[in-house]
Amino acid sequence: MSTPHRRPFRFHIIVFLAPATIVYTLFMIWPLADTLRLSFFDADSAGVRSFVGTENYETLFGDERWSSQFWNAFVNNFIFFAIHMAVQNPIGIMLAALLSMPALRLRNTYRTMLFMPTLLSVVIVGFIWQLILSPIWGVSSSILDAIGLGSWFAPWLGLESSALVTLSLISVWQYVGIPMLLIYAALLAIPDELIDAAHVDGTSGWNIFWKIKLPLILPTIGVISILTFVGNFNAFDLIYAVKGALAGPNFSTDILGTFLYRTFFGQQLQLGDRYMGATVATMMFLIILTGVCLYLFVIQRRMQRYEL
Repeated sequence: MSTPHRRPFRFHIIVFLAPATIVYTLFMIWPLADTLRLSFFDADSAGVRSFVGTENYETLFGDERWSSQFWNAFVNNFIFFAIHMAVQNPIGIMLAALLSMPALRLRNTYRTMLFMPTLLSVVIVGFIWQLILSPIWGVSSSILDAIGLGSWFAPWLGLESSALVTLSLISVWQYVGIPMLLIYAALLAIPDELIDAAHVDGTSGWNIFWKIKLPLILPTIGVISILTFVGNFNAFDLIYAVKGALAGPNFSTDILGTFLYRTFFGQQLQLGDRYMGATVATMMFLIILTGVCLYLFVIQRRMQRYEL
């Protein structure tokens, strides 16, 4: 009997994967693993490091000073995410649906203009909106006066009740172009035969979108949702650019990213603590990991069953 032919090992696969694997390990896996390790250590007044187990986590959740700041940042972060899900993604779907209409003229121009804020620096966006919303020299008060809504104006960025919502809407304005383009690409990928068949059956325009196009782009909407979740729970730059590390007024715009920065590096009268900072970073990682796993093993499976 002849021995079965054994396929030669393809060493070129290792050659092609090695650079990306090395870079990803050095800049992603190793820092993450070291952060997890650092969260189980602490240092005394002399700077001598010692293993403390879960003591840092007990301090984070058991000490009133730490736990109140953590849960305040977590709740604010969830509100920040919920506003993006409720405002940014539906608007992105609506804009993509309008841009995909064949009869729309200058749609390439509109698409470029809507995506342009995404290309701007977060520092520039924060500075521009501070100028617009300023009660001293901003133009928002004049615009509301011009349309008869001057009584609605308020220093939204300076009020505890409205600062977080205002910053969330600024972020929505900047990044709405990303879900818009992703959904627009998904709509263009729908075969024309399906749309033509729906027209032959007498289905009208919006019914085609709700009954045919929307079910077909649900996987894309799911991917956008999880990207929104990960991006919002990693958010930091806009809050820091507009409100600084203290996330005022009175920590009303504090999210996990600014809380981590303030814990690790310190701010004003608060000294930096890299061990507690690593603990906060680990909790952020676990929160994001939980959300991603929930999507992959619950929502994604239901979508796959729906597609079948």
